Amino acid sequence: MASITRELNEHMQRDTAVLLYSNAISGITISAIASTLLVFSFDDPVTNFFQVSWWCVMITLLGLRMFDAIWWKKKLQHTQFDGKKAIKHFVLGVNPTGVMWAIYLVYMSNNNIGIELTTTVIAVASLAGGATSILAAHKPTAIFYSFILLAPGSISLLMSGAFEFELLGVLGLSFCIVMILISSKAANFTRQTLFLKNENVTLVQQMEEKVKQRTQKIYELSNLDPLTGLYNRAAFLSHLKSTIETSNEKFALLFIDLDEFKKINDTIGHKAGDQILKESAGRLNQNDKDSQLVCRWGGDEFLIALRNADEKTAVEKSLQLIEQLSTPHNFENSLLTVGATIGIALYPEHAETEESLIQAADMAMYFQKKQARSTVGVFSETMEKLYSHELHLKNGLTKASENQQLRIVFQPLVSADSYKPVAFEALLRWKINGEEITPDEFISIAEQYGLIHEIGSWVLKNACLEASTWGRKIQLPVCVNVSVIQFIEDDFINIIEDALSTSNLPASLLHIEITESVFSADTATILKQVKCLQTRGVKVSIDDFGTGYSSLSAMQDLGVNMVKIDRSFVQNIHGNGRAIISAVMDIASSLDFLVVAEGVENEHQAKELAKLGVDFLQGYYFSKPLEVEDIAHFIKQHQ
Repeated sequence: MASITRELNEHMQRDTAVLLYSNAISGITISAIASTLLVFSFDDPVTNFFQVSWWCVMITLLGLRMFDAIWWKKKLQHTQFDGKKAIKHFVLGVNPTGVMWAIYLVYMSNNNIGIELTTTVIAVASLAGGATSILAAHKPTAIFYSFILLAPGSISLLMSGAFEFELLGVLGLSFCIVMILISSKAANFTRQTLFLKNENVTLVQQMEEKVKQRTQKIYELSNLDPLTGLYNRAAFLSHLKSTIETSNEKFALLFIDLDEFKKINDTIGHKAGDQILKESAGRLNQNDKDSQLVCRWGGDEFLIALRNADEKTAVEKSLQLIEQLSTPHNFENSLLTVGATIGIALYPEHAETEESLIQAADMAMYFQKKQARSTVGVFSETMEKLYSHELHLKNGLTKASENQQLRIVFQPLVSADSYKPVAFEALLRWKINGEEITPDEFISIAEQYGLIHEIGSWVLKNACLEASTWGRKIQLPVCVNVSVIQFIEDDFINIIEDALSTSNLPASLLHIEITESVFSADTATILKQVKCLQTRGVKVSIDDFGTGYSSLSAMQDLGVNMVKIDRSFVQNIHGNGRAIISAVMDIASSLDFLVVAEGVENEHQAKELAKLGVDFLQGYYFSKPLEVEDIAHFIKQHQ
């Protein structure tokens, strides 16, 4: 027989108890009837007192067993009862019953020699024969019961000295041995049957458990986000759709985007990022009783549907969530903090389908993040119009160079002393469907949607190609603005080298302009890129100086070739602008870089800037940005 596990053994013990107790009432009844008939059917003055006394004890014992059997059937039979304990109760009743029959047979074999003794032997033998099947579920009891009923009485008959009784004793012992063997085989067969039955049941249960586990796994894979345990897109959309279709109640949809998460993920690592996502998901899930309406939409974006919520309730709830999500995360003994920007869309005011509702909330979050991070924004029709326009521009930008909609114009930089051109700044222009789109409008879109790399490479290549045609004797540098996103890319130096190689433009005639926003990025990466460019002979300038993040220590470390003073200071040259420009000139003298003033619009500004020591000037006073075909004439005119 295979080894029996604990669970299988418990099942077998319960089944054993069921078999024993299922025949208990009939067995007890037969024993009561047999004992009563044997005691009161014969009248022998010698044995009457013993018989009646014995009968009283036997009936009491059988009564207790009957009570136990009835109580088991009523209270335990259909429960997960303790099988081992139930068997013990049963055996404690059966074995004394067998002992009582043995005492009766031994006494009668020593004190009665008539028909009553013979009847008693036959009755006890019959009881022993019936016990082989009734007690077959419990082998030790079945064997003991057959032995105790027949062996003591048979031995007593053998010792009687009367031939006929000795013969009866031999028959009794022989029958006892046969009953023991039959009881053993019947018990083994019953046990094997119970084992196979329960083994099959256990196997079925194990299979059902595996099916249940696999079903749960499939459910989790298809409905739950594996990292956070929240509902994924498909499951959330399904529940949201069901909510819309089956309920007329109003609700608010919150689109949550974590702030500064990408920076932590990129700088500290994905392990820290994953911990923040899981803990943020836990905070969101604790705040909503209906987990079906909390979702990880993707990346660091989450969705929550608030039932029975108007705009005021949704805003208040969003502010609470921002506060909770902004609580620092403890990662490897460091505190990491992310914020959250939330966009809100209301059903049915803003949309009536799950897809359009999510789009509206996403739109609200996007516009709010552009205005002020870690705040709340509610969807409006104005947002939708702006978003549609932005989407139109984004789609147009993807094919702008292919459709030859992009062009470069060039604005001259002139010497502050002679007003002669010393360089040209390349400025990108885009015209789509007859409409001129300003760089301030489309450059941010290009950066947001990952189009700036392709557009930036196109500008560099074409600016260098154009600069290479300006003349061999009078070669003027070209200044090209570069996005911070471009500048920190690993392949940026390769793009520069490719542009110079394709155009045959000397590296010294290329000036790369970066805004002060680079100082908010990884300083080590910025410094490495600047040094690589300067090693190749390319000049590096800081554009819009004074309006951003730059510090004197960073300026000193970078060692740029030139800075361009922002036009706002030039326009305010008679106020605080003059003091700032003077301070910049002092710094320039100390750190050894040239200075360009942007936005010069009149002669007075030009003269004042020259007096302050500014090296170069740029602005409408000297020239508006020139089309390519006008550059040669401008150079010739001013040389």
